[in-house]
Amino acid sequence: MTLPAPVVYIVDDDHGMRTSLSWLLDSVGMASEGYASAAEFLAAYDPDRLACLVLDVRMPEVGGFDLQSELNRRGATLPIIFVSGHGDIPMSVRALQNGAIDFVEKPYNSQQMLDRVQRATKLAAQRHAASQKLRQLRQRLESLTTRETEVLRAVVDGKPSKRIATELAISVKTVDVHRASVKEKLGVASVAKLVREVAAVWDLDAGLLSP
Repeated sequence: MTLPAPVVYIVDDDHGMRTSLSWLLDSVGMASEGYASAAEFLAAYDPDRLACLVLDVRMPEVGGFDLQSELNRRGATLPIIFVSGHGDIPMSVRALQNGAIDFVEKPYNSQQMLDRVQRATKLAAQRHAASQKLRQLRQRLESLTTRETEVLRAVVDGKPSKRIATELAISVKTVDVHRASVKEKLGVASVAKLVREVAAVWDLDAGLLSP
């Protein structure tokens, strides 16, 4: 499957900076979309789109860090490159600690910016693929019956079939039938892979739901 071409979102209240970066990216065949504010960007943002984000720190109303927090809250996977004309070490540390992949001071070197954006789009492709795989697994998990989900949770907890059968008041043979059905529905060949992938999804979902 061929991934769609990535887009570079540019969110900066400085029209000149948006335009110059757009021209720079266009010169190497990279698509971009510019937005003057966080609100304007969020109104158009598509989480299913393969993209990275070049984000200004200081903007009126909603600043770059606030937008980053909102995207984190939404579980966004797009890589973020912060840019600032007034950058300092604490600012860059904050950006990176909250998940940004780079922090660039204005004015920036054109080639270095291109290198950073190209690295970000490669990372975006990796994250996009992982996100799609995660979504498919979630959809398959939703297709399980209540009993299959109960058996799956016990398997993920490392319980043997005999113990699962006792706890659920069913036969060992029935447990094994449910295990086989779960593996088939989730498209996973081995129990080890089943446990690893499902546990990762449940751990991630639990983290998103926690305050």
